[in-house]
Amino acid sequence: MPTGSPSPTPSFDARFETQVLPWLDAAYNLARWLARDDTDAQDVVQESLLRALRYFDSFRGGDTRVWLLAIVRNTYYTLRSKLPPDHLRDDVDDDAHQLADERPSPEALALLAVDVGSLRLALERLPHPLREVIVLRELEECSYKQIASITGQKIGTVMSRLARARERLKADLTHHPTHHAGEARRHDVR
Repeated sequence: MPTGSPSPTPSFDARFETQVLPWLDAAYNLARWLARDDTDAQDVVQESLLRALRYFDSFRGGDTRVWLLAIVRNTYYTLRSKLPPDHLRDDVDDDAHQLADERPSPEALALLAVDVGSLRLALERLPHPLREVIVLRELEECSYKQIASITGQKIGTVMSRLARARERLKADLTHHPTHHAGEARRHDVR
């Protein structure tokens, strides 16, 4: 290669592998919590990766994780098309709750000291709109802006849903005292 000539650009496959595949665990985690089934989650992730591969040329930069998680969410709802994405919206009154702040709430910190099994069951009982925001915020550590981008919701709606999810988890976990303090760590619930 002559000196001073530009280095070859990475191939499409190499760019996809380096930019998208590192977020495979996050994609599966979101799909698992949405689908509530390992096999269905694997199907969602597989279909999501096919879609990501198909549309990767149109990706114009930005946060690849957010882009992929939005594809996972949309793929899940498409595959679950018997029910519209917001069919549980009636369970969630977005305007009735105060906005959450950026700091972890005492309730969120308390969740870390709850038995993993109890926490999983409590998360499973949340309606989809609440479950997805709490998973994206607390498990995937997405910002409110990132969650809004992934879900297609306004930041205020995201914050309201997060506050509602925390309230429901707190109520559920305090009414089902089958937990043992200190047993869970953040990564145990992924």
